[in-house]
Amino acid sequence: MKLDRYDLKILEILSRDGRITKSKLAEAINLSVSPCWERVRRLEKAGIIEGYSARINPEALVRRTPVWVQIELKQHNAASFARFEALVHATPEVTECVAVGGGVDYLMKVEADSVDAYQRLIDAWLTSETGIERYFTYIVTKSVKQKSAHTLPEGLA
Repeated sequence: MKLDRYDLKILEILSRDGRITKSKLAEAINLSVSPCWERVRRLEKAGIIEGYSARINPEALVRRTPVWVQIELKQHNAASFARFEALVHATPEVTECVAVGGGVDYLMKVEADSVDAYQRLIDAWLTSETGIERYFTYIVTKSVKQKSAHTLPEGLA
């Protein structure tokens, strides 16, 4: 789908403020409401806009202890990766996980009730058939930067 400057401006604005009114959005991109909203619907239908959501501050609900973990598996085959990834999907405390190259197999973020709760989770994984060879734990001492929303890639806007 070819995007023009109006489409890109719509995406930029909606990525910052998904609750903006139709009229404010139209005003911001210098179009009337109907053509502006037709563009938004076209972007939604094309799957470029996947949805709208609220950013929830988990700290306001429950204090969690964020921990980053490097994971190395014992074996490097499809079955081992699939087994570990199924475990990650089944563990709600794991809030992010990426497979990486360069000596480590996975990096993941765990948000546990406490350091002790995190360690109990890891201990349970180590005594089960997860295939973990070794892991390295990094306790988060402060958050320096968090991405607040998905934004347009550099050079598009």
